[in-house]
Amino acid sequence: MKRLLTIISLVTVLAGCDSTTKKTNNMEDQKNQTDNSASPVDTTPKVTGIGGIFFFSDNPQETKEWYAKNLGLEINEWGSSFESRNANRPEEINYLQWSPFKKGDEYFSPSKKDFMINYRVQNIEGLVTKLKENGVTILDSIVSYDYGKFVHIMDADGNKIELWEPVDSVLTQMGGKTTK
Repeated sequence: MKRLLTIISLVTVLAGCDSTTKKTNNMEDQKNQTDNSASPVDTTPKVTGIGGIFFFSDNPQETKEWYAKNLGLEINEWGSSFESRNANRPEEINYLQWSPFKKGDEYFSPSKKDFMINYRVQNIEGLVTKLKENGVTILDSIVSYDYGKFVHIMDADGNKIELWEPVDSVLTQMGGKTTK
């Protein structure tokens, strides 16, 4: 009888060890699945969205005030900053700048157009390399600020394009009213 109790106790201990081992292995498997499911950071040089819309106006201040009064834009000295959430990282706030410029402002040069689009990009250095390889006209060098890196190019239709690799968290920390 004593021997039977010892065997039952031994079997119970071994079964418990096996159960613990299975639980530990299952937890490790789940951890590995979670680690493997985390998507790698995409660093492909490309446009990821619109960063700004800039256009000529006879009177930029009046234009900003009209949009504030009639369409509810929150205006600042540059125009209006639109706030949105990043679809892939909803905790991250992204910005789009809407700005009227005085007609004829040299910032749009050498383009003869009345507008300029700012595109949000990732890996601006890689994108400039790719653009140079494709024969695209690069108008200046990449310039860095706390809130991102910028460079200007010309598209095939003679439009000056501003490329911006943003650091949105800096803009968020700066605060201020935004259009939502």
